[in-house]
Amino acid sequence: MNKIYPSAAKALAGVVQDGQLLAVGGFGLCGIPEALIDALRASAVKDLTVISNNAGVDGFGLGKLLETRQIKKMISSYVGENKEFERQYLAGELQLEFTPQGTLAEKLRAGGAGIPAFYTKTGVGTIVAEGKELREFDGETYVMERGLLPDVSLVKAHRADKSGNLQFRYTARNFNPAVAMAGRITIVEVEEIVETGTMEPDQVHLPGIYVHRIVLNATPEKRIEKRTISEKAGA
Repeated sequence: MNKIYPSAAKALAGVVQDGQLLAVGGFGLCGIPEALIDALRASAVKDLTVISNNAGVDGFGLGKLLETRQIKKMISSYVGENKEFERQYLAGELQLEFTPQGTLAEKLRAGGAGIPAFYTKTGVGTIVAEGKELREFDGETYVMERGLLPDVSLVKAHRADKSGNLQFRYTARNFNPAVAMAGRITIVEVEEIVETGTMEPDQVHLPGIYVHRIVLNATPEKRIEKRTISEKAGA
C-alpha cells in the first residue's frame, strides 16, 4: 500500500469534508503541519471543529483557518497569542470547549487507545466540569471526560519511512503522537522520507499502523512564536 502522496492537497483529497472533527498536532507553532494547514485552507472546507492545544497566531498556523472562517469550534487548552480568535469568541462567532492541557492530552490518548471515557479531578468545581458527570472515588470528586476520536488527524513528524513509521524531533513531538493515534484517518507531513527498514526499531517513535497518508515538506518555515533576545552584560 502506497502511503506517499505528491502534495498536501492530494493527501487531503477525498478525506476532508465540511463539518468534520479534526485534530491538529503542535504546541504553539512548534511541530505544526504547515503544508497540511495551508492545503486545508485552500480546500475551502468549512464548519470544522478543531482539536488542538491552541489555534496558532494571527496569520500563521491554525490562525489562517480562523481568518477564512473555516473553523466553527475549537477544543483547546491555550487560547492566547491570537487576536482574531479572541475577537470571534467574544463576538459569539466561534465556539470554544476550553480543556485543561493534561486533560486534552489524555482525551486524545484515550481515543487512540479505544477508551471511551475516564475520570479526573482536574476541573472539578470550575466551568470545565459544567454539564459533565461527577463521581466520587475514595472520598474525592472526579469529573468524567470523553475520549476524542477525530475524523481526520493532521500531524507533523521529522522523518517517515515508506511504511509510515515515524520519528519526531525534540519538542516538536509534543501532541503529535497522541493526535496521530486518535485519528480515524491520519495524514502526516514530514521533512524526510526514507526506505522501510532504514530506521532502527528503537528509533521509531510511532509505528506506521497509525499512519494512512504521508506528504513531504522538506523546507517548512518553522516560524517562532515570539523571538526574545537578551542583551549580554557589557554589550
